[in-house]
Order: sequence, then C-alpha cells, then structure tokens
Amino acid sequence: MTAVEKNIMRPRGSFEKREPKEYDERVIEINRVSRVVKGGRRIRFRALVVIGNHNGKIGMGIAKATEVSEAVKKATALAKKHVVLVPIINGTIPHETIVKHGGARILLKPATEGTSIVAGGSIRSVADLVGITDLLSKSLGSSNKINSVTATIKALSSFNPDIVAKVRKAHENSKPKGEPVAIKKDEVKVEENKKEVSEEKSVIKKTVKDKKAAAKKK
Repeated sequence: MTAVEKNIMRPRGSFEKREPKEYDERVIEINRVSRVVKGGRRIRFRALVVIGNHNGKIGMGIAKATEVSEAVKKATALAKKHVVLVPIINGTIPHETIVKHGGARILLKPATEGTSIVAGGSIRSVADLVGITDLLSKSLGSSNKINSVTATIKALSSFNPDIVAKVRKAHENSKPKGEPVAIKKDEVKVEENKKEVSEEKSVIKKTVKDKKAAAKKK
C-alpha cells in the first residue's frame, strides 16, 4: 500500500494536530530596495514584522532578502529575539505617555472599557498584538512606519514599575471596573519627552520676548 492510499484509508480526525503558535505575526510593511553594483542593480525586499501574544508581549523585526517570504521569515526570527513586556491594566495602559523616535512622536492615553483602539495603521496593529483593547493615540510627527512602530513599542515599554503598581492597586481597591484611574502628573516620571516640549516652548517664548524688546528699543 502506497503512502497516498494510507492517507486515504486513514479515518477522520487521525491527522496530527498542529501546535498553536506562541506569537501572532503581522507584516506591517514590505518595501523593494536596491543598490547599485558593478554590472547593474541588486534588488531585494525589506520586511517590517511585528509579533505579539495578545497578553503583554510584543516584538519588532526588520530584515532584507531576495524574496519576500524569506525577508518575512528573517524579520520574524529577529522579532522573537527582541520581545518586550508591556503592563496592561484592565485592557488599557497605566497612564499617559509620549515618546519620540526619529521624526515620529507618539502620544498614548488610557481609555475606559468599551472605547476600543482609537489609532491608525501601525499603532493599531501593535496595540492589538500586545493585547490592549481600549486605547487613545495620536501620531504627532512623521508617518514613517518603522519609526512609528519603534516609538509605539518604546512608549508601551517605558512605564515606571512603581507607577504601574500604584495604578493596579488603585484599580483593585477603589475604582469600578472599566474606569481608568487618574494619576497625578507629579507622580508620573515619564517626563523626559514632556521636558523636551516644554523646553521648545520656553525657547520660542524667549525669542518672542527678545524680538519685542528689540522692537521697543528701535
């Protein structure tokens, strides 16, 4: 009896079940890139892949290859080596945060239960893969997908453990289900990016004052 005949004679349900994947994979972007060499151009494909387990783990990988499938495979393997943990409380993030990477600036805010993910493109994919169900976000800078994904993952992994513990405790003790806990701005130590914004505003105000003073002297 041949192997084909054995498969035909095998009863239903006897085929081996595939084990479920640990991470869900999503291809965010595929670009064709080329370089000029002696004799012409060499064309390759660059893949941006994000993986997540829908339970607080997220990773990103970028790889190049001569074929799309090979580029995706290499990017997925690279993403598995750079997985980060994200604290999720009641389906949302602990507190507001803003992160800059390259030309991209990403603002993330916690949302009440039932809001869903208010985001577009790559930010939505990252939030969905990490397991967030309610989120408010805004892209304030470049729309480059690589920078946007990197900034989003940086923002999700930048929460202070002390603040996360306070928020989780407050949710468990006092607040009803679905309502986010208000955190004082002084308690949030993710102020590095906000300081940059405030410094930019102070520089603008100073230049305006200097111009006005110079105008009065004239």
